[in-house]
Amino acid sequence: MDLRFKDELARMPDLRHRLRRLRWFRSTFRANASAITATYGVGYKIDESRLTAAFLDWIETLETDKRLASVDRADFIIFAAGMVLCELIRRNPATAVLHEDARPEAPQSLVTAEIIKFWPEGFLYTNYCVAVVAAVHEQEFDQAPALDKCADDLRVWWSYRENVREMPAYAVAFLDRFLGGEPNWIAPAHATSRSAMQRALNGLTPDKPTIGAANP
Repeated sequence: MDLRFKDELARMPDLRHRLRRLRWFRSTFRANASAITATYGVGYKIDESRLTAAFLDWIETLETDKRLASVDRADFIIFAAGMVLCELIRRNPATAVLHEDARPEAPQSLVTAEIIKFWPEGFLYTNYCVAVVAAVHEQEFDQAPALDKCADDLRVWWSYRENVREMPAYAVAFLDRFLGGEPNWIAPAHATSRSAMQRALNGLTPDKPTIGAANP
């Protein structure tokens, strides 16, 4: 994963609310794509109609769960990003374009470069959502979630791509995993089934069992 774009996002005031506006969503998504191109030499052709559709589908889905932001805001931010990722994968607005004359900036992570080569569109969508979570958490809580080492494991990305092709909602669970959280593999798109939400709703602390939570 490459989080250099996170710093650019974090400089935008009130990022959490800005990204709920189509103009800001589209511009930041394109900026993330440009950052990847500059660093790794992989360009992207972006279909604006598909990108807009992904945004509108996300907003509609999020509307039904927005009350949960007051239950556990930190976890809801991650869930919301996971739902963005789900819609981006489902609508697939980007197509990778390799520029033969590209001269990537140095240094670049060889591990990340391999992941991009394997699944350039999936990396773009995931890197954007991880950067958004990191930037919003820094603004809201002064600390970004720590990335799990599996985020740089190509074998995990193989599983990730295969699973989301069958069920895009698994993107939510994989994002949780990349961010060191507790994935809900049974109902990843149901916010109330998340372990953190279960604990908050039932007044439990993290070291106590949750009621009805799905096993990862």
